[in-house]
Amino acid sequence: MINKLKEMNKRNIVIIGLGGVGGYFGFKINQSNETNSNHHVSFVARSKTYDTVKENGLTLLSSEHENSVTHPNAMYQTISEIKNPDLVLICVKEYDLENVCRQLSAVITKDTILLPMMNGADIYDRIRSIIPNNTILPSCVYVASHIKEKGIVEHKGKSGKLILGRDPAHSSVNLDWIIETLDRSQINFDFKENALVDIWTKFIFIASFGLVTAKHNSSIGSVCSIELQRTEASQIMSEITQIAQVKEIHLQDDIILKTFEKALTFPPNGPTSLQLDVNSEKTENELELFAGAIINYGKQVNIDTPFTTAIYQDIKNKLNY
Repeated sequence: MINKLKEMNKRNIVIIGLGGVGGYFGFKINQSNETNSNHHVSFVARSKTYDTVKENGLTLLSSEHENSVTHPNAMYQTISEIKNPDLVLICVKEYDLENVCRQLSAVITKDTILLPMMNGADIYDRIRSIIPNNTILPSCVYVASHIKEKGIVEHKGKSGKLILGRDPAHSSVNLDWIIETLDRSQINFDFKENALVDIWTKFIFIASFGLVTAKHNSSIGSVCSIELQRTEASQIMSEITQIAQVKEIHLQDDIILKTFEKALTFPPNGPTSLQLDVNSEKTENELELFAGAIINYGKQVNIDTPFTTAIYQDIKNKLNY
């Protein structure tokens, strides 16, 4: 009877996407679950990643784990195979988000909780526009990890961190079991009643530095040290700050200075993902996640965004679209 009750209390956790973020956090959740069997954990991955993980397990190369391979309870190639998920971790590129959400809307239940492990100011709103009634936990992540090979993720540096908060539209939903799962998985996380300040604090950094480095094909250090690039980044940060104020998201008074101080902690020659994508002429990139979100939010709250709009157009011209 006890075993039957334990089985009844198991939750169905699904991780969609096994890139740097999904591979790192999905590995930690699943490896813990292999030991305690509290839940049913499954991964959704495509093509060679699916084949590799199904046959050999998911590999995480990290000093945090001696055993670098973990095997989920199930592997799926498509979202349509998911049945009655309790928690879905959405760990995909931002340009795949709407497509993934449309597919999810056909398989989730009214009680399914969505945790988008993606960085961007508008992620919550974009999911809510497609999936209007479910609980969505606003979040942002910090982790230095990347795909080394399909099914193999490499992590370097300090432990990845997740910051998540309550859904403002479903603030009374009990999230204790999710917090317990993250804690049991030895994930470094902060749970906050309101995570928007953290999300926008990260956004002001990744958007401004991403856009300026993409325009100039430069580095984080160049944005800090070259007057023109520093000025452009500051102007973008100022527009984001004005939008946040109207939306009653209270960033630090010296957020622009603090953002540059944070940038100085990165290797000066370090690239940004948008810079790498734009200057290798990838049409699927984070331009809309950064500039598109700033421009759209500016229109919504009647804040002009001329500097972001100009750099947005510069990058579009660079990509010839």
